[in-house]
Amino acid sequence: MIVGLALTTGVTKAAGPVVFGGRTPNPAFLRVVAMMAPALLAALVVTSALADGKQLGIGADTVGVVAGGVLLWRGRSVVLAVVVAVVVTAALRAVT
Repeated sequence: MIVGLALTTGVTKAAGPVVFGGRTPNPAFLRVVAMMAPALLAALVVTSALADGKQLGIGADTVGVVAGGVLLWRGRSVVLAVVVAVVVTAALRAVT
């Protein structure tokens, strides 16, 4: 599995230079590529925050992620957002 993932990563990284071959890519393509990382990160956060075993579920961890996300959205520090997310999650788990 590790060898397969390493090969896939290598092929993915080599695809750009092979496809473009020194040509400048279309600006529209570059805008789409720039939006892919935040979209992937958002998808990973949502699935991990809503995953409860084999089904989707909302729990204390979901509320903690939302609390941290709101702080980040309001321009607060990442460290503060993580601390608040941990405290909210722990408090809700202690109550239930």
